[in-house]
Amino acid sequence: MYLLIKGGTVVTATGVHPADVLVEGEKIAGLFSPDSTPPVEGAQVIDASGKYVIPGAVDVHTHMELPFGGTAASDTFETGTRAAAFGGTTTIVDFAVQRTGERVPDGLAAWHAKADGNCHVDYGFHMIIGGVDDESLKAMDTLVDTEGISSFKLFMAYPGVFYSDDGQILRAMQKARDNGSMIMMHAENGIAIDVLIGQALARGETAPVNHGLTRPAELEAEATRRAISLAHVAGDTPLYIVHLSASQALQAVAAARDTGRNVFAETCPQYLYLTLEDQLGAPGFEGAKWVCSTPLRSKHEPHQRDLWQGLRTNDLAIVSTDHCPFCFKDQKELGLGDFSKIPNGIGGVEHRVDLLYQGVVDGKLSLERWVETIATTPARMFGLYPRKGVLAPGSDADIVVYDPNGRTRISVETHHMNMDHSAYEGYEIAGKVDTVISRGTVLVANNEFHGHKGHGRYLPRGLSTYLQ
Repeated sequence: MYLLIKGGTVVTATGVHPADVLVEGEKIAGLFSPDSTPPVEGAQVIDASGKYVIPGAVDVHTHMELPFGGTAASDTFETGTRAAAFGGTTTIVDFAVQRTGERVPDGLAAWHAKADGNCHVDYGFHMIIGGVDDESLKAMDTLVDTEGISSFKLFMAYPGVFYSDDGQILRAMQKARDNGSMIMMHAENGIAIDVLIGQALARGETAPVNHGLTRPAELEAEATRRAISLAHVAGDTPLYIVHLSASQALQAVAAARDTGRNVFAETCPQYLYLTLEDQLGAPGFEGAKWVCSTPLRSKHEPHQRDLWQGLRTNDLAIVSTDHCPFCFKDQKELGLGDFSKIPNGIGGVEHRVDLLYQGVVDGKLSLERWVETIATTPARMFGLYPRKGVLAPGSDADIVVYDPNGRTRISVETHHMNMDHSAYEGYEIAGKVDTVISRGTVLVANNEFHGHKGHGRYLPRGLSTYLQ
């Protein structure tokens, strides 16, 4: 079975050029200059004239069905991966969870059970280590060796749920150094934040905006610097800071990278576009829609400007979504009268490709950097390259045809995520996902879904190929 994508402009992390893409079965068979494409009898032809042809996007930070704050993320693996496909994302890496007191293998098995047979796109897992002890440290080796899980997330926040102290973090980093895996860090000083939350509530400051005010940028920066120091003490363990939102934290990452350290970071679209004042500080309880951690930052400070610059300079390597949606009704409303009880999370798995393309239109990113941050570097960072993240012979035929002349209006009325509002309601994007192909199968075309649950396969991952 052949599929031929003709007449498009191929965009990769290394260049932009006219090319036809030939797919055989689930793999890319070849890329050809338009005047040298061989005739292929019986091939399905997709006309990509006037459009970009890019690798399927890879979102390495999602939380489908994550239990949080007495409820669970509203997207299942079925609904969330379907929405991802509509947005041009053909691979996700979600987080299996070991909570404090649980066994790592039990947490992983629970996430396999949630995802198996339900995904529309391919998926892998990171492992959250919520309780660092001798047993979980041993399990880290097993997951790297036999389960294809080569990255482990730790938390400096959420005491009593996921929190690890500095000694536990150091031990996990030492283990990662030995087995070659990556430590992913939620870098916020959770102990200090809990003090500020308690003080705000005691003063009667209960509105959603206080979620951001009690998680100041300096406590993100302090935790980021501390994580970098611990990784250095552990022997330059590869360290990846998740959902970086603050200029001060970015400065710490940049300083470490300037000395050649294996320190990396991602940001998310919400930190590039949304603000504490305009969204989190919306009137009444409306701001609860935008409660996430790390929080949205003030528009009166240079965070967004600095994050876009960090993407251009590669001090920020990746844009992920931290997709963790909750409905406003009945879920976000759990925090009525107490902002600390609002489930933390924003839905965005469907919009990352578009929102970053708007950065290209606005002159903040190049086309190549767009592809690099949403597809190629995520695949390289987390052991999926060259199977994913690149248009090359032998790679999986995960391909997006993107129309720069189309327009996308983001709205709860048109999105496919399982949530009752949109974090980006009314945003207009000067571009549009046209056709989405996963392993040679057309999932989305003409605004219609042609996939089926169970098409997505589990991806055992190797070690990172992005280390300095």
